[in-house]
Amino acid sequence: MTDASLPARVDVNADPLFGDMDDDFPESGALDAVDLPADRFLDRELSWLAFNQRVLELAEDETIPVLERANFLAIFASNLDEFFMVRIAGLKRRIVTGLAVPTNVGTDPVEVLARVLAQARELQLRHARAYRELVSPALAESGINIVSWSSLDEADRDLLSVYFTDQIFPVLMPLAVDPAHPFPYISGLSLNLAIRVRNSKNGTEEFARLKVPTMLPRFVRVDSREQLQSVRFIPLEELIATHLDELFPGMEIVEHHTFRVTRNEDVEIDEDETESLIQVLERGLLRRRFGPPIRLEISDTMDSVTLDLLVRELDITDDQVFRLPEPLHLGDLFEISGLKRPDLHYTPHVPVTAAGLLSADSSDESIFSAIRRDDILLHHPYESFSTSVQLFLQQAAADPNVLAIKQTLYRTSGDSPIVQALISAAEQGKQVLALVEIKARFDEQNNISWARKLEKAGVHVVYGLVGLKTHCKLALVIRQENGVLRHYSHIGTGNYNPKTSRLYEDFGLLTASQTVGKDLTRLFNELSGYAIEKKFKRLLVAPLHLRKGLLKLIDGEIANARAGLPAGIRIKINSMVDEQIIDALYRASQNGVHVDVFVRGICTLKAGVVGLSENITVRSVLGRYLEHSRVFAFENAGDPQVYIGSADMMHRNLDRRVEAIIRLTSPDHIDEMTALFDAAMSNDTSSWWLTADGTWERHAHDAQGHPLTDLQDSTMKRISGRRRKGSVR
Repeated sequence: MTDASLPARVDVNADPLFGDMDDDFPESGALDAVDLPADRFLDRELSWLAFNQRVLELAEDETIPVLERANFLAIFASNLDEFFMVRIAGLKRRIVTGLAVPTNVGTDPVEVLARVLAQARELQLRHARAYRELVSPALAESGINIVSWSSLDEADRDLLSVYFTDQIFPVLMPLAVDPAHPFPYISGLSLNLAIRVRNSKNGTEEFARLKVPTMLPRFVRVDSREQLQSVRFIPLEELIATHLDELFPGMEIVEHHTFRVTRNEDVEIDEDETESLIQVLERGLLRRRFGPPIRLEISDTMDSVTLDLLVRELDITDDQVFRLPEPLHLGDLFEISGLKRPDLHYTPHVPVTAAGLLSADSSDESIFSAIRRDDILLHHPYESFSTSVQLFLQQAAADPNVLAIKQTLYRTSGDSPIVQALISAAEQGKQVLALVEIKARFDEQNNISWARKLEKAGVHVVYGLVGLKTHCKLALVIRQENGVLRHYSHIGTGNYNPKTSRLYEDFGLLTASQTVGKDLTRLFNELSGYAIEKKFKRLLVAPLHLRKGLLKLIDGEIANARAGLPAGIRIKINSMVDEQIIDALYRASQNGVHVDVFVRGICTLKAGVVGLSENITVRSVLGRYLEHSRVFAFENAGDPQVYIGSADMMHRNLDRRVEAIIRLTSPDHIDEMTALFDAAMSNDTSSWWLTADGTWERHAHDAQGHPLTDLQDSTMKRISGRRRKGSVR
């Protein structure tokens, strides 16, 4: 195929978008420059561990406020728990059942598991050192001490002993292990004491397990009368351990050690259209509790007798044992990082109301009037969720002119004002549809509970499509105005969760576009009924359209570059894993298209490899907020096309989920996205750079040692300043 036979650019303004995807434009891959090498991907699991290492590096950074560093330690631990419960558990299950196939880099699964476990072990030891040698001393310098029993004086010990007797002892449940008492079930992620005792009468040794209660504070204040500027805590398990004689009177305490078990907690369900999805899922949740152990964390002082007993009873292998310095379970540092010490946290940021919604926020007009004036692009948490998305749904629920509300819900809380607004709307007689994704991992039980609450209030609750998760973030309000029905829509990159909206960076679009409203109407009909939509005008929807649409957009940039027209691709994403998308980006690079990838987590794409990806730059930004938005920008021969939405570049998002991305049409909004990418990819911005050998290098200071620009801080200041000026730009 010659350059002359290629179109100058993809007509993304066609109606409907891209036609039926089977027009005269060549199939993706027809524009290959050279063959792609077999070793062109990075290992997915190791890439995830590299992401968590970046989190750990923030905990190690002495320029970050110390309570935020403690928070990053807790995030690292929580992330790693989920990695074991899902990724490692799944890999082991496939190996055991013989279903494992070579990974994305062609490595034998057994070898991958060994490499991943070795890397995870190294990172956990580094994590423990960061706590012990860096964060704990820094906390102490700031007056926050996590102390041992041996460091306390008699008065402190007396106070804590009273606390133990009154508040802890009554809820403890020591479980003996002997011929009459089998080895107890060890719940996943619980912290436990393994105790060996000797009978003082006959000299026989026995074993007991004691679970550290989760309903009590993990870190106990030594003296509640202490000022917060100087406070001491003792780990709950150490306080319990010093009083074991009260639990085992007449017995000699021989050994006691902490341990923790991680289990396979990924729920696998067989969806059957003839059976209630909720019932199938609830059975799966019951099985989750009894998933096989996949990791045993033990204190580094544990003796061989105790360890051998645990390994035997839990039926695990030596490579699943992680010997670590105490304290174990540093995810509980969230308790410490939440202390109200403003001097030890990031400078507080109060989200501003989006400039386009200022009059609606002050109650001078309805939010619908503001949206009718122009599309409104929201950027959370810099701009307030409560005065935008939440207000949109609350006013819709209360407005007598609103006839119907339709919304997808993936993760939210049962006490959320979003849920309350839907209930209120239904109670007022409006038609309300809530598409609840009850298969959202680790939120399944919560979602089932409040979905039933919605149903009781009269909301039409549906659970999506068989075999697919509904991950798109959509809300549609139908309002009657002067005898005409108007559509008001919100399409976002993040969940309808007011709590995480203050921590997750996300975009959302509020629009009164009838074109978008009709797109959403058709999509909701597909999700709640039997409609099968093949065409949308401003949306790209997975699993039918999104992959083809993105590949066609990438091929359009290749065609433009080969025709000498402006070309470029910029993608902001959580995870870049899908091989077909990555191969298309490689082909773009080989054809001279510059590609910027702004990724938070996993990236299996290799950047900067001569002959393959020398035109691809990959950067990662982590900070006080979790970068969560997904943005896809294409130069399109000087007429940029930009999309925002819910989809990551992963197989599950493109093939096994309902996802939606929307094209922005406002020049101001496109300029805002361009400015975001310019800042994120700038060498003057603090970030991690993915190198050609697959390692991540942190760039936080310039050649003179001065700190580079913090992207999130600068965005916060820019948006706050824009609000003060009252500009929509």
